[in-house]
Amino acid sequence: MTTVEAVEVGTELPPLQIRAISRTTLALFAGASGDHNPMHIDLDVAKSAGLDDVFVHGMLSMAYLGRLLTNWVPQQSIRSYSVRFAAITPVHGKPTATGKVTAIEEVDGERRATLALVVTLDDGTVTLAGEAVVAL
Repeated sequence: MTTVEAVEVGTELPPLQIRAISRTTLALFAGASGDHNPMHIDLDVAKSAGLDDVFVHGMLSMAYLGRLLTNWVPQQSIRSYSVRFAAITPVHGKPTATGKVTAIEEVDGERRATLALVVTLDDGTVTLAGEAVVAL
């Protein structure tokens, strides 16, 4: 972990590599989140929509980015967090969440870092892009 004193523009967060997302993970997330959209858990429904298989909840990918942040700073240090969904994560996909400090400033007497956040798959597909501001 990087000490907050050493954080500067360009500092990269330690990547969070997620093992392949299984159907069990999708079912458990559906139960935990209340998002039971069949496109995420029912192969027949996904195929009837022209897809090869079910796909990962976008909010699960967002949760992985949240874990990346809270692995780096305490949850109470997060001042803002936003994302843009860019592509579907397929079942069995292996996402990696990364972040990089793009700015540091003083706001209301507090040192804050702005971070660019990304979730990518093994093939380089960006599935989620976002930004967070954290207190250091």
